[in-house]
Amino acid sequence: MRIVVLAGGLSTEREVSISSGTLVAEALRSKGHEVVLLDVFMGYEENICDIDALFKQNYSFTDGNSIGDDVENTITNIKEAKEKRLDKTSRYIGRNVIEICAEADITFLALHGGEGENGQLQATLDLFGIKYTGSGYLGSALAMNKGLTKSVFMQKNINTPSGELYKNEKDALAWNMFPCIVKPCSGGSSVGVSKVENADQYKKAVKEALKYEDEIVVEQFVTGREFSVGLIGGKALPPIEIAPKSGMYDYAAKYQAGATVETCPADIDEETDKKLRDAATEAYEALHLESYARIDFLLDKGGFTYCLEANTLPGMTPTSLLPQEAAVEGISYPDLCEKIIEISLAKYPEEKSDF
Repeated sequence: MRIVVLAGGLSTEREVSISSGTLVAEALRSKGHEVVLLDVFMGYEENICDIDALFKQNYSFTDGNSIGDDVENTITNIKEAKEKRLDKTSRYIGRNVIEICAEADITFLALHGGEGENGQLQATLDLFGIKYTGSGYLGSALAMNKGLTKSVFMQKNINTPSGELYKNEKDALAWNMFPCIVKPCSGGSSVGVSKVENADQYKKAVKEALKYEDEIVVEQFVTGREFSVGLIGGKALPPIEIAPKSGMYDYAAKYQAGATVETCPADIDEETDKKLRDAATEAYEALHLESYARIDFLLDKGGFTYCLEANTLPGMTPTSLLPQEAAVEGISYPDLCEKIIEISLAKYPEEKSDF
């Protein structure tokens, strides 16, 4: 198949996306596919004379395609990313991206955060008739907005920590229950997220979260074990337990080697395993998700589960959570990448998979 892998973009998770996209492209090439790896924001600046040649040469953009130990506290500087673009504009989709994607059998979205995950890119690709992996624009928009996600969970009686959505610092000062969690409404990779113990810390955390977005979510802090459940085609995978060696499961804990202990399959009894998988399936369906996703949970000492949020484009390096869960089910990383494409193509009834 001819596949475009879109990575990069213009969010605080740009570097993580480049890492995911590079490895997805390599995996799909190892399976015999012709793969073009593009930065959705930077685009392809040269004049296109022969798109077929791009696929035959397995073209990849270059932009330091790796994430290593130096990732700690290294969140993408969006201003610097914008300055790298030759035309100096902020349009999300770079030059020739749509034209190249239109010539592919499918586009694999290895994007994280921002317009690449919040439904805007998905809606654009729909308008151009371009097939892509993952959820559609509706599910993407619902899952990306933590305020909307919480509302849907509450309407569907899916357990979730109580919380409020605030659009400015003044209104946010109405919150007075501690400890609590403060986070940007639509951010990812725990960027701008703080655990707060008192009112003084709370004011600082609100200011920090508002640096990233105009809306924030404040919710009760739940003491418990953290889990994540991946789903492929709506089927829940074995839960993985996440235990940071120190502090919160923040950006550095997620991406710095050795900062977190991740156990899959999780050390839980069958009843808890089923409870987490069932809740993940309920959340997946409630948010209108498609193809694949990852749902995050907390489990308190009483065995009560709290659904935190959904990730429609979860990390896709071989050591990311979803690929680890798939590996327990006997699905190798290259096979997982192919399976995501196969399931995503099924969204388009007129298409017949080559697999």
